[in-house]
Amino acid sequence: MKFNCDQQTLSRALGTVSKAITQRTTIPVLKGILLSATKDNKLKLTASNLDLSIERTIDVNVEREGSIVISDSKFFMDLIRKLPSEPVNIEVTENDNILIKTLNTEVKCVSQSADEFPGINDVDEVKAQLSFDREILKDMIRKTQFCASIDETKGVIVGVLIELEEDSMNMVALDGFRMAVTREQMRNERKEKIIISAKIMNELSKILSETNEEKDENVSFILSDKRAVMLLEGTKVVMRLLEGDFINYKEILPKEKSTTVKINRETMIEAIERASLLAKEGRNNLIRITITENLMNITSASEEGAVKEDIIMEKSGEDLEIGFNSKYIMDALKAIDDDEVLIEMTSAVKPCLIKPIEGNGYEYLILPVRIPSN
Repeated sequence: MKFNCDQQTLSRALGTVSKAITQRTTIPVLKGILLSATKDNKLKLTASNLDLSIERTIDVNVEREGSIVISDSKFFMDLIRKLPSEPVNIEVTENDNILIKTLNTEVKCVSQSADEFPGINDVDEVKAQLSFDREILKDMIRKTQFCASIDETKGVIVGVLIELEEDSMNMVALDGFRMAVTREQMRNERKEKIIISAKIMNELSKILSETNEEKDENVSFILSDKRAVMLLEGTKVVMRLLEGDFINYKEILPKEKSTTVKINRETMIEAIERASLLAKEGRNNLIRITITENLMNITSASEEGAVKEDIIMEKSGEDLEIGFNSKYIMDALKAIDDDEVLIEMTSAVKPCLIKPIEGNGYEYLILPVRIPSN
């Protein structure tokens, strides 16, 4: 194998496929990156951890086709990134080492046979083919994936539910203490539900951001029972779907409310940030929110002192005192783009709901924390 290519193009492609590499594997070849040069002047870079596989194809000048696995992917990526912005020549030598050359640099590194790299399993029986707007998909992932559980023993709630209904696409994530639901209007030919690991969804979001300059605006998904394939210009991502039934999230959403607050989102973020400076992890980052008349009072206290913040807001319904993990409130508010939000509450022991002033584009459910008696 022998080819030359643009240093920056190669570096970006390596950055994309590296998202599928894990060092926590018992299969040594999966710590590497497969390079395949073809006679049509294409280089395909492939990385996999079996749950997630990424292929990226770029234009290169191929003098001799072939395939090889870069054993030390981190060294190779760091090297390419630090080379000057000029053509890079790469070839496999007779003893199967890899030779990387630029005008003033020459580096050799070890490789493995491409035959040892596992095949990337595409979908077997296609169940559905979908198309999403790139920016909408990226935004929905951003607004939900942080609410998924990070406890691998929790089953499917380490994933994000993608639910296709007749007139909308919904994404849902929860961890037992909070839940995010985002919705986008779109017509769907059939109803589908798939669950993808939140870790994989986070990597998808990064890939969508990195490929913003590509010509296509839509992202294609091909679904089977066990896998999903995401396709966009020059990149293919194969994901293993999580198996199992997602929690019936619609039953969790509160049906009643006794107190509704309309408040400026940025003002509330700033107030909670100051109050949470004294909210300790050992006390669940506890902040106390007291709602009376048109005033929201946010307080926190510790051995180091106390913080009190007052915010003017609009209230309908009953006065209320309730405690929250400040991080959960902050995460939700920072994921929202609206200037103002509604916060609906029922009691000090029942979850609150953060939602838009108009429509149902998102809902964040947050369980309260019991307030210790003074």
